[in-house]
Amino acid sequence: MTDAEPITVVCVDLAGTTVADGDTVEIAFAEAIATLGIVSGTAAFERAVARFRDARGESKIGIFRSLFDEPRAQAAHLAFERSYDQLVDRRGLFPVPGADDALKHLRSSGVRVCLLTGFGRSTQARVIDALGWWDRADLTLSPEDVRRDRPWPDIVLTAALHLGVDDVRHIAVCGATAPALSSGRRSGASIVAGVLTGAHSRDRLRAAGATHILPSVADLPALVLRAPADATPAPGQG
Repeated sequence: MTDAEPITVVCVDLAGTTVADGDTVEIAFAEAIATLGIVSGTAAFERAVARFRDARGESKIGIFRSLFDEPRAQAAHLAFERSYDQLVDRRGLFPVPGADDALKHLRSSGVRVCLLTGFGRSTQARVIDALGWWDRADLTLSPEDVRRDRPWPDIVLTAALHLGVDDVRHIAVCGATAPALSSGRRSGASIVAGVLTGAHSRDRLRAAGATHILPSVADLPALVLRAPADATPAPGQG
């Protein structure tokens, strides 16, 4: 990149990246598959949970489709969304420390923000409602807005089209899962930052193509907004 090619759009994930992950998503998944008779303590349950953990960052309906036929996948996904909503009602939902300020800082600096997710559109809206974040983003996208799920680049490229990006090198992607980062690398984004607040390890994020590893999304503005000539991986980050 050159001084004439700054980052103009940041595509950043929700759960585990800007939203504190905890165990809410995994509990909702367990409750969803229980509606199909797959309960804790069984081999089927362990296989399903292993698949879920490995595939974090992909669409939830896609994960269910990898486990069940279409009617049962749809039923499980509906149960997941219902369970997640109920858990949010009971527990509340909280941003990763510094996430709210990071989003505000980026937008006040003229960088447009797209919030991405592996949740369905209704669950994504539930999350944004709970956090009061509708004014933190210029665009929100879910798997329902693209033909191909992550790790394909479609969701990042769709953000580029909607936000009128001139060059994919002007995009930064930030996420906590391997599929999210693989999607960013395949899109041609010049910064693909993995954060250590979510489901996947530093090694997994590096293997997925992270250009930088950050402690959390709170560190993203410093990376995105510094002079392009300096936007190279720091020791231990790339």
